[in-house]
Amino acid sequence: MPVSSQLDRRAAVAALLKHRKDTLVVSGLGSPTYDLHAAGDRDDNFYLWGAMGGAALIGLGLAQAQPEKRALVLTGDGEQLMGLGGIATIGVARPRNLDIVVIDNQHFGETGMQASHTGRGVDLTAIAAACGFAATGTARTIAEVERLAAQLSEPADGPRLFVIKVLAENPPRSLPSRDAVFIKNRFRALLGFAAA
Repeated sequence: MPVSSQLDRRAAVAALLKHRKDTLVVSGLGSPTYDLHAAGDRDDNFYLWGAMGGAALIGLGLAQAQPEKRALVLTGDGEQLMGLGGIATIGVARPRNLDIVVIDNQHFGETGMQASHTGRGVDLTAIAAACGFAATGTARTIAEVERLAAQLSEPADGPRLFVIKVLAENPPRSLPSRDAVFIKNRFRALLGFAAA
């Protein structure tokens, strides 16, 4: 069985994003969205309120559409487990500007904290490596998250996937706007596109 972490998820996400500069961030359903919002609401945050399992593939589309920008997907273990096929698609597409960071509490936090498969030995980094990702790794301490944040600012030869192991807890929700049209239009405006 994997070893549990003692890392606070909000502290980890704040450390990960502290020096993100102009990286575009897509956050997955539930806690990753709350964590991203708690770290600071920005026009270059694209919050997903639905489409569970789709954050990584939305990140792929964004990376392909904006090849001069870095795209970061912040998702949870439950969502990424639901979207395992997306890891294979991303590995084949090989975008050099896409990073996926899985906030892994080894539980399904949005549905009652049932144990997820990562708590039973499924290794998302090994899956990503087998799918041809350029780099993978796991962080369990703030120092490791800070090193990961520095690595994310460096160029890559292909997609990268990292897991941050955190405590299995649900901190108070930090809720961004639930108005999907507003979120979409402010993100489009940031990229220089008209509202649609």
